Amino acid sequence: MDEFENQNVEDQNEDMKAPQEEEAYELSHSDKLVGVFTNPAETFERTAAFPPKTSDWLIPIFGLIIIVIISNFLMLRNPEIKQEVKEKQIAKMEKRFDKMVESGKLTQEQADEQLSKIEDGMDKQMGGVGQIFQVVGTFFGVFIFFFIIAGVFFLIAKFALQGDGTYQSALVASGLPAYISILATIVKLILALTMAKFLADTSVASIMGADTSTFSGFILGKLDVFAIWGYAVTSIGFAKMFKSETTGKYYAMIFGLWIGFGLLFFFIAKAIPMLGMFSG
Repeated sequence: MDEFENQNVEDQNEDMKAPQEEEAYELSHSDKLVGVFTNPAETFERTAAFPPKTSDWLIPIFGLIIIVIISNFLMLRNPEIKQEVKEKQIAKMEKRFDKMVESGKLTQEQADEQLSKIEDGMDKQMGGVGQIFQVVGTFFGVFIFFFIIAGVFFLIAKFALQGDGTYQSALVASGLPAYISILATIVKLILALTMAKFLADTSVASIMGADTSTFSGFILGKLDVFAIWGYAVTSIGFAKMFKSETTGKYYAMIFGLWIGFGLLFFFIAKAIPMLGMFSG
């Protein structure tokens, strides 16, 4: 009788262990990749149950860099797109030099001479050596931008929202959604080659060719399905990685910073017109 009772106890213990073992199962990176698109809430919740992995942000960010480099290379291989990019850059510089001529800082001859040198420099920049610098710049630029943005999100999530997570958690929450950015870059490339037009992103402003220096252009620039999707998944990622019961405050944080900083730079560019030459 005792042996029978002991066996029942052991069976019950095994039954209790089964769901615990299932819950402790860690997703593979490929599962996380798919989960970002299909079920981000569950994916990040299960990811948050384990210590953050460097591979969960390094692989998608490195993949994004590769896709961006390939995309830019293929776009600029198109003669029409290459000419469009050159003409837009020259037009911006012409406006800048015209204002300097009007203010007496340059003579018209000096402005024409500098513009000619810049135009010659653009041809070299789009050549072999220029492309190498672009690759190196993209590689380091994306990583630096990623670490800074993740750091800002981390500081707000940790100290303002009292979240329970580390900087590594913020890197994972910011990094895994980069797979959506990879998809966006591929779609952007297809659209650009189809339209024979350089696209900075997949926003309505880029597709329509709207002037983003105007407020209506700024609004159209924020109407980007992939950007909104990516930031929504990032919000979910931070909520789960920082052990929050609600996602709303993280939506407010991510989208607030996206729109807020966008408006800040928009008005700075308006106040200092020279900065407009660096905008897309």
